[in-house]
Amino acid sequence: MTRPGNLLVILSDEHQSRALSCAGHPLVKTPNLDKLAARGIRFTDAYTPCPICVPARAAFASGRYVHDIRLWDNAMPYCGTPRGWGHALQDKGIRVESIGKLHYRSNEDPAGFDVEHIPMQVADGVGMVWGSLRREEERVRTDTRMLGSYIGPGDSAYTRYDRAVVSRTEDWLKDAARRPDPWCLYVGLVAPHFPLIVPQEYLDLYPLDDLPPFKLHPMDGFENHPWLQKQAAAMIADNGFKHHDERKLAAACYFALCTFLDDNIGRLMEALEASGQLENTTVIYSSDHGDNVGARGLWGKGNMYEESVAVPLIVAGPGIAPGTCATPVSLLDVSQTIIDHFGATLEGDRPGESLLDIAARGTDPDRVVFSEYHAVGAVSGAFMLRKGRWKLIHYHGFQPELFDLHADPEETTNRAADPACAAVLAALYADLGAICDPAATNDLAFADQDAMIAGYGGPEAAAAMGAPSATPPPET
Repeated sequence: MTRPGNLLVILSDEHQSRALSCAGHPLVKTPNLDKLAARGIRFTDAYTPCPICVPARAAFASGRYVHDIRLWDNAMPYCGTPRGWGHALQDKGIRVESIGKLHYRSNEDPAGFDVEHIPMQVADGVGMVWGSLRREEERVRTDTRMLGSYIGPGDSAYTRYDRAVVSRTEDWLKDAARRPDPWCLYVGLVAPHFPLIVPQEYLDLYPLDDLPPFKLHPMDGFENHPWLQKQAAAMIADNGFKHHDERKLAAACYFALCTFLDDNIGRLMEALEASGQLENTTVIYSSDHGDNVGARGLWGKGNMYEESVAVPLIVAGPGIAPGTCATPVSLLDVSQTIIDHFGATLEGDRPGESLLDIAARGTDPDRVVFSEYHAVGAVSGAFMLRKGRWKLIHYHGFQPELFDLHADPEETTNRAADPACAAVLAALYADLGAICDPAATNDLAFADQDAMIAGYGGPEAAAAMGAPSATPPPET
């Protein structure tokens, strides 16, 4: 449905859906996001189309599944093809600009923005090429901790970059208030993405003794799914902590970065109100994917558990009645919402739908949401399908997982082999097959990655290409 006025889209990085106080987190303090949610719709079951940065953002930009656009991993960034929501707005003459992290290929690409202010793109225009080596015999096994060598209080290039993005946005909103035409502004923030370095004032809010225990941690005897075990063996993460207190400090820093993010969003909302545009602007907040934060001994993202694949999603603005919506949705629906907000059009088939249309129907237990992963550490493709209370995780070449998220929201009991769930499992596999053939999709991903690696000179050359961990931000 077409909406009046401007549109502000805020996308953070690696913010798990549960790390909101309004979502019931027992520890995290997010008063500004709570305030935004209180005057809008919070979608309680929102997902990323891929739980890693670059393909998630390419899918969001285009409004299409990762296997459709064939941008599989962090070495295949979006370059403006296929055309996406930004192009649809440009076609309609809407002013559309970006400030902050995009994680696309290059500032020169026609990615759908009239202007890209201080954009953060993939490193050297190629991204994390070494992560595309996924077969067990050729994978790069890093000897440095993915989370960074230092964890604790301080300022990082990321916290400084986020402050610069917020400052630039404050100036942009002041200028926009002097112009008569409606606008769409995309703001990309990097917190709470690692490195897990955060100003002391935020870390002080999260004493280590207050932290809940790590869920299903291997140190307590839990065994991960074999696919996850193989993925974890390719990188240093939980096994790289010096001691348990450093592991707890890492979690505290993540939660503190969520509050740092929340403060920055508060600044954006204050600037929107101070410019006189709050009452004529719809605001969408979400993140590209979540973070495991030590659950199951996992950190970062890259799997299909709720901590990694679910994202926060809030829509607030004029004429939007406050409440929550439990219908499963994804970032592809955000893409379509942006197009529909301005009554724009875009050629091609896309699975997304306006979030406001979805919310207006009430809870829809039959709506299907899909995610996939073909990136760093994955020896085969992983596919997720959420429908109603059920969630299927299919690992190519491995046994699946099936969770009843109503009865078991923490995903502690795999019901895939339960005879009582045989009909549910078969129905979910039929829904999965209607979206893609997992085996053929797995083969296509490897073929495309092999071709890219060959183009760079083969596995040995590819193994040395790309940022070793977090992408460096631009100078600001």
